[in-house]
Amino acid sequence: MNIERERLQEAPHGRAPWRHWGPYVSERGWGTVREDYSATGEAWDFFPHDHARSRAYRWNEDGLAGICDDRQTLCLALAFWNGRDPILKERIFGLTGPQGNHGEDAKEYWWYLDSTPTHSWMRWRYMYPQTEFPYTRLVDENAARGKVDPEFELVDTGIFDDGRYWEITADYAKATPEEILLRVTVRNMGPEAATIDVLPTLWFRNTWSWGIDDRRPAIRLENGALVAEHHVLGARRLVPSGEPAALFCENETNNERLFGVPSATPYPKDGINDHVVQGAATVNPDQTGTKAAFRYRLEVDAGASATIDLRLSDTLTGGDDFATVMTAREREADEFYGELTPAGCTEDEALVLRQALGGMLWSKQFYHYNVRRWLDGDPAGPPPPDARRGGRNHDWRHLNNMDVISMPDTWEYPWYAAWDLAFHCVALAHVDPEFAKQQLVLMCREWYMHPNGQLPAYEWAFGDVNPPVHAWAALRVHEIAADGDLDFLERVFHKLLLNFTWWVNRKDSAGNNLFEGGFLGLDNIGPFDRSALPVSGRLEQSDGTAWMAMYCQNLLELALLLAEHDRTYEDLATKFYEHFALIASALNDQGLWDDEDSFYYDVLHLGDGAVVPLKARSIVGLMPLAAVTTLGPDTMAQLPDFRARVDWFAKNLPELRDVVQHMDSPEHAGWRMLSIVDDERLRRLLGPMLDPDEFLSDHGLRALSKRHESQPLDVNVDGVMARLDYEPGESTSGLFGGNSNWRGPVWFPINFLLVETLRVYHRFLGDSFTVECPTGSGRQLNLAEVADDVSGRLVSLFLRDENGRRPVFGTYELHQNDPVWHDLIPFHEYFHAETGAGLGASHQTGWTGLVADLILRLRRSQRELALDGASE
Repeated sequence: MNIERERLQEAPHGRAPWRHWGPYVSERGWGTVREDYSATGEAWDFFPHDHARSRAYRWNEDGLAGICDDRQTLCLALAFWNGRDPILKERIFGLTGPQGNHGEDAKEYWWYLDSTPTHSWMRWRYMYPQTEFPYTRLVDENAARGKVDPEFELVDTGIFDDGRYWEITADYAKATPEEILLRVTVRNMGPEAATIDVLPTLWFRNTWSWGIDDRRPAIRLENGALVAEHHVLGARRLVPSGEPAALFCENETNNERLFGVPSATPYPKDGINDHVVQGAATVNPDQTGTKAAFRYRLEVDAGASATIDLRLSDTLTGGDDFATVMTAREREADEFYGELTPAGCTEDEALVLRQALGGMLWSKQFYHYNVRRWLDGDPAGPPPPDARRGGRNHDWRHLNNMDVISMPDTWEYPWYAAWDLAFHCVALAHVDPEFAKQQLVLMCREWYMHPNGQLPAYEWAFGDVNPPVHAWAALRVHEIAADGDLDFLERVFHKLLLNFTWWVNRKDSAGNNLFEGGFLGLDNIGPFDRSALPVSGRLEQSDGTAWMAMYCQNLLELALLLAEHDRTYEDLATKFYEHFALIASALNDQGLWDDEDSFYYDVLHLGDGAVVPLKARSIVGLMPLAAVTTLGPDTMAQLPDFRARVDWFAKNLPELRDVVQHMDSPEHAGWRMLSIVDDERLRRLLGPMLDPDEFLSDHGLRALSKRHESQPLDVNVDGVMARLDYEPGESTSGLFGGNSNWRGPVWFPINFLLVETLRVYHRFLGDSFTVECPTGSGRQLNLAEVADDVSGRLVSLFLRDENGRRPVFGTYELHQNDPVWHDLIPFHEYFHAETGAGLGASHQTGWTGLVADLILRLRRSQRELALDGASE
């Protein structure tokens, strides 16, 4: 066991709090729902980027390369000034949802290059222009563009063309759980010497201005170090290299600048900014405050680098030698990932694997949101407008979150999303199974889950409905952890029983086992918003019903695992076995399957009784494939009561038998497969799924069939017209998801599920069951080989092709050709179906981080095949 694995063994048992400090500071705190106290819920406008430097955050802090303790009491992050910008660079700049022609969008370049699970070692990189940052141009140019135009990015301004920028790297290493070393390296990439101000900044999250707890912490200068004292955290010292100037202000709002009324202090939150940029007398000459920074002014020759070392500790004196610790932690990180990486991985695959997991670990953020307090207002603040009491999240008053949570994207989505999180945990389980399990349990706790059993979706609308994937994720995490942790499974299972009941009671309005749910995470997948039908009626959804069939199977599997140790769970296993059969039969028999088209569709039931199939060939119609599991003879032998009930069910309910006993496998005698589709329908669905003219692209499975490029779907329902056509890149429609587009691009979560599905079918059907892949190619593959084929396409998005180009970079030549940029991998939210270019959020190392799992599975399976061949 390597040293990092030993740290992970220590952390869960409390012997060493290695997770106490981490990269838990968001890249964006402004423009969030939490900070919005407006009457109309216009979060982007209420707290814009222009306010962020001057206005104290109520709930969460933000910063560059920031770390904090797990209650975000004390934060450490970096700020820079190139001598030309109108403000310090303290946070990432980007466009709001209304400003961007494709929704919100970060307009800078930074990467999470490395992290161990305990954050004993981390690396972050940022490219900072030496010329004035084009804030106004980015806003204006994007405002002038429409939905059919590409986004205008920072690289499009030409600001990097002559190499005048700083490459800034932050390396963190923990000497002990409470002693953290930070090395900042700035490299001048320009053709001549240049000057930069680097300001490592230490500050307390403001907890004292709201009338709840008026105890004020303080930072002071002592023997050249910043000493931060807090009534709970205790004392912390930040010791710098060299002799930088120390600047102090308060983490309090500059009311005079923002609102034209006197501020509580002459040294507000933007005091250091105004002093450095304007020379203003806005830093405290007494050298005390709640926010402080060391100011380094560095002149660096062309091509040269300068370094700054800092030590944050709870002791008066430093510990081990700085360089020794940094070297040791990086080596230990190399050993950790070296053990994780399969022997068959190429160097490029190993790079993608490590950066994907590093990004996921950097995306753990402290999230604080007390909905009751937010709705009612703080004692020291003005009462919120009355309209808010019946507005956003008003029926989630129980929700009180104050935890470190895995976020979808540290800038575009600095808030958790329940179904995203489930996918995150599958990838995270490979490096930190305890954290993955804790996250799944957390979403089911009483201060998250609604009393009625619903899981919170995301802060913009906790009551939105996301697919029920937590049971599936719990099974996968349990499998990856391989630690026999039944306590985890039991905790999750009991809470998910409540959630399953909520689904049955709330989303099967007709009581016919066909489920609704609205957009279900797929934003604009339909011709109209599935969460807000334009006509009176209900929408029976193939994906909603398939998700619930899959949910039954997942809960069945959990019950069977638990029943091996506690026979009382056999009854629940029987319940979910039978409930799956009811849902699967309804999906097949009540109009969602179109036998002529060989596809599943959503069906709209109008108020007058009319029935309208919505014949969109989208991943909605492929989702029934995902509801599949197998029952082995050993399981049946161990649980005789369950087996007896299954046998009775098959004998006495022949109308339901087809979905629980409809395929035979000569290679797996005694096994049973539960699936919505039989072998004939499986082939019929795999035909279009693996067809390059429909779903299969060079980069994975499209969310919408390419057939709709030449054959758009036009819908006319009671005079309401809607159109669905194939859009392989950014959406040209403002329907629902803002900067998200499910009408053609490649998305990792559904691709990943379908890959997993193919492996389950192969586990039962064996090598003798083959299909043509790609459709029309004449090449026959078994379903495990098909899974590998699709996996390889997804992984290739990030790898160098035969010309040395990475599809994810698209047409940006700086990324494709400059060696400084070429191995810095962005993990986008989704991908252009025809080119592979990354789109949407650029740091979506949440579910796109699943590429790590794909690489691990792909290379391990290929190695196993090679070993099998050698043994023969």
